Amino acid sequence: MSILTAEGLQSGVRVFSTMGTVLSLTVRGPVREAGWADGPEQIFTAADHRFSLYRSDSELSLIAAGEAALAGSSAELRRMYAMALGWRTATGGDFTPHRPDGVVDLSGVVKSWAMAASGAWLHSEGYPDWCLNAGGDVLCSGTADDGEPWHVGIVDPQARQSLLSSIVASAARPAVATSGSAERGEHIWRRPGVRADFIQVTVRAADIITADVLATAIIAGGTRSLDHASSAWPVDILAVRQDGSLLATPGFARH
Repeated sequence: MSILTAEGLQSGVRVFSTMGTVLSLTVRGPVREAGWADGPEQIFTAADHRFSLYRSDSELSLIAAGEAALAGSSAELRRMYAMALGWRTATGGDFTPHRPDGVVDLSGVVKSWAMAASGAWLHSEGYPDWCLNAGGDVLCSGTADDGEPWHVGIVDPQARQSLLSSIVASAARPAVATSGSAERGEHIWRRPGVRADFIQVTVRAADIITADVLATAIIAGGTRSLDHASSAWPVDILAVRQDGSLLATPGFARH
């Protein structure tokens, strides 16, 4: 999990629960008296109603229960499924939208997609400086207090009240996502025979979907997947090994 560490913010803040986690949005500068955060809240709420497997009435839950067919699902669900399959191919199967029992689970792309859509909405509404934190995954734009860049703290998975490191969410790489077992227990599926090399992985990337997917893929695929991600995508990676030691790509190490 990542946490925002900017101090002394004097701007609009909205916090709400969605997708089984907490979303926090901070916008710098003047905001409208009402409705300034409605877009992100509506985007996440709609995604939760369509894709959540925690809701028995969601479209994806109906498919999982055999009460509806994937082939006859909404265009939105089929687009999300196609995106997830694309990432499965790109990561050599380390990221997958299928649970071991065959159930389609799109949580690995839905939250980050909703974050990206929320960012696009904020820009369209004329808000250049903001930071969105969804369950520890962070997407930022512009600057924080006094023109300083947004800094994202990386929680120590073995001491949850402490920070392991922090990194700047830069204009070129404004997205930071963390995946691991320390916060939610073992919830990432590995193929038979794949060793659990890391207990936590943080990825900084140009977009939040790439950051989120690769963080999950590296947890699932281990060192081999980390090597592939660092060579195939322009990202920075910090991985925590099982013994607590760290492995950082050069871009992350410089910070």
